[in-house]
Amino acid sequence: MSIANCYGSRSPLGSFIIYACPVGELNKQIEKYFDLSRELYGANSAHKYMPHCTLTGFFNAKLDLIPVYLEALDRAYIEAKNNHFLEIEIEQLTFKENWYGLELQCDRLKQLIANFAQTETLAKYFDKLRLKDWLHLSLAYDFNSEHETQLKQLAIETIDIKANVNWELRFYQKNPDWSWKCLQSWAIN
Repeated sequence: MSIANCYGSRSPLGSFIIYACPVGELNKQIEKYFDLSRELYGANSAHKYMPHCTLTGFFNAKLDLIPVYLEALDRAYIEAKNNHFLEIEIEQLTFKENWYGLELQCDRLKQLIANFAQTETLAKYFDKLRLKDWLHLSLAYDFNSEHETQLKQLAIETIDIKANVNWELRFYQKNPDWSWKCLQSWAIN
């Protein structure tokens, strides 16, 4: 079936997003932080998600077109990996007012996503994707201000930003009940 036929079909819409997700010891530490912070201080907005770095905003697309997105992302990924440049650097553990997290740096990963978003096939049929410029991994936000000191201390005690970590590029579908389905992943480093 051609892309034009897919686009014109009556296929239902899905909600999608692209993340970079940690794998390894650092991810275990972040998940431990999520579990302990929820148990001790209640849920905050970070608990709605798995540990991740957001690379695009949410976007809606017809379910029939999932293969088109995956193929375009795969092409952008292969081009980036051929240049051996996808190392994500953890700059620091940051504590801002009502947001705690890891600040990340990887200009070439941002370029990979920009290349994906500019794929001619996608640009022809979809609105422009919202790309994220500030790379970060949220540990806690929208939390009760009474718990800010405890949440900060828990992060310092639980998370070692030098811990072993690998990253995966992941294409997710978010369901209306906030459950997630990873449709494909690629090893970043």
